[in-house]
Amino acid sequence: MAYSFEKIEADLCEQLKHLFMSNQQQWAEELSWLKTILDKADLEVVKKWGIDIYTLNGKNIVGFLGFKHHFALWFYNGVFLKDKYKVLVSADGEKTKAMRQWRMKSMDEIDEKRVLSYVN
Repeated sequence: MAYSFEKIEADLCEQLKHLFMSNQQQWAEELSWLKTILDKADLEVVKKWGIDIYTLNGKNIVGFLGFKHHFALWFYNGVFLKDKYKVLVSADGEKTKAMRQWRMKSMDEIDEKRVLSYVN
């Protein structure tokens, strides 16, 4: 049976969407708590790439996502943040220059005051 490029692409997109949604469900409580905290910051929330992105003057500041083994805050220009708690890691090794992640694996790791200190 021959597949067209469009069919293969559509199937792959559907598989990725399913994987993305299952990761978000796995961390639903933690992501909800991060949203509650970030909503207290003086930032505008916009939808980009299907997720909430917190912006200031139209510039991306922070977002959050669930992954297979952790959930994370994404700081779009995190390289410029003072990392006083030593929690930020390069988002993607050599490929990503400015973005930094704060990876967590449990609700206990979410500290509201610390999170807000990175966004305010």
